[in-house]
Parts: sequence; C-alpha cells; structure tokens
Amino acid sequence: MRLKEIPRGEERSAEQLIEHYELEKELAGKLKKSTKEERKKFYKIVYDELFQKIPHHPQFARKADAEKQRKANSWQLNILSDLFFPHKTFMELGPGDCSLSFELCNYFKKVYAIDVSRKITKNSQKPTNFELIISDGSSVPVAPGSIDVAYSNQLMEHLHPDDAIEQVQGIYKALVSGGVYICLTPHRFMGPHDISKYFDDVATGFHLKEYSNTELYRLFKSVGFRKIQSYKRINKTYLKMPIYPSIMAEYFINPLSHSVRKKISKKILVKHLLSISLIATK
Repeated sequence: MRLKEIPRGEERSAEQLIEHYELEKELAGKLKKSTKEERKKFYKIVYDELFQKIPHHPQFARKADAEKQRKANSWQLNILSDLFFPHKTFMELGPGDCSLSFELCNYFKKVYAIDVSRKITKNSQKPTNFELIISDGSSVPVAPGSIDVAYSNQLMEHLHPDDAIEQVQGIYKALVSGGVYICLTPHRFMGPHDISKYFDDVATGFHLKEYSNTELYRLFKSVGFRKIQSYKRINKTYLKMPIYPSIMAEYFINPLSHSVRKKISKKILVKHLLSISLIATK
C-alpha cells in the first residue's frame, strides 16, 4: 500500500489515514457486490460500522468544532439563501452531522433530513421543526408533493449506481410542482475525492461512483425534471447559469488520459466550469 503525500491541512496521521482507508475500502467492496435487496439494510450497517470504528473521522472533528461547522455551513447557506421562505418545506439528503439542516430550521417551516445512520447525530440538540428520517439508502420516505426545496451535498457519489436513479425518482416525486432539487457532488475528472485520494487514482472508498455534469443532466432529465441549470459563484453570489458550457467542456476533455484529464480539470478556470452545482426544477 502506497500512501501519497499528506496535503497541508490534513490533521490526521498516516496511520489513521491507512486505518480509515482499509476499513472504508473493505466496506465499499461489500456494498458494490451486494444485491439491491441487501443494500436496503447494508447502507446503514456499513456507515454505522465506519463511524463506530473510526472515531477520528473528519465528520466527528467538524461536529466538535463550532468554527469548522460555521465555515462548512456558511457557503451552503449562501447557495440556498434565495430559496429561504418561512412557509416552505426543506429536505436535505445525506445531511451528515445535520448542522446545516439545524441552521435551516431558522428559515423554513419544516426541515427533513434523510440519512442511513443515526450515529453522527446522536446526542445532538434538535430544533422542534426538524425531523430525521432513516432511509434504506435509495428511497425518499416523505409524502409525495410535500417538499419545496430538496438539497444534497456530497451524496450522489455515495450511492450504488443502480440506486441513484431510484433516489432521484423519489426526490422528483417528493417535490411540489415547481419545486427544486439542488445537487452538489465532486466531479469525477478531478477525483478521487474520498479517502482513497491518498492512495488510488480512482475512487475505491465510499464514493461508489463519481459523476460528470453530462451524466447527471441525463439522469435528471430521464426522471422528468424540466429544467437543469448550473449554480456558479460570481464574486460572492451564486447565479443560475446554462449547463451546456460545462457539458461541452466535458465532451472535449473526457477522451484524454486520466492523468492529463485530471491535470487540466484542476486548472482554476476549467475547475470552475466543471464544478457540479446543479439546480433541477420539477
């Protein structure tokens, strides 16, 4: 096993990274090989096991550090700020420590958080208009037409590819007419982005599939979303932009070798163009 150079800002030791990598890769392998029926229970099992056995997991560190939580939430609040309405309902999928969902309880009538594990939110103080719903990893167990704004950040890549379309179908069904789904996920050209980034050239941990804008555009269209746009940051403001320039860039970059593609994709202007922050309207 070869550990790449630990980048600046990584607070864990090489031994802790190796421990995390070995366990997550093992559990991810089980998920990838499992049947759809097995995965209905298996998502919860593997995530509970990871959080139990890796107490130095970054999500625990962020949960314990108020300043880290504030920074992690501030830019997401900026993305969502145009959608704040006190009479509307918000749903976050894959909420992690739920700190963002807790914050959004100040801006929405009701906030649902859909996750596969209670471990990361255990002992948290929950707002009265917040509800955590445990899912099987692909279903969206809320009433049809009950959600105004759905949101996921760093979730799509954690789904088994066979489950992704079922979840997007569930999100579409949960939204009111005119409701929106905002999806943020790392771009596969720049990956891997999970713990395997310290060891491998492609994702082998809990990022079961990393995506491109083109792939998600086709997926969202296939379930019925009528409009898919990119959210791009201009100065400190996020604006809706056409997705087609991102798709065109991917068309030209995709045929390149992995190493060349990754190098080009990390250049600041290309990275900005490719970054996946999508808003899909029902």
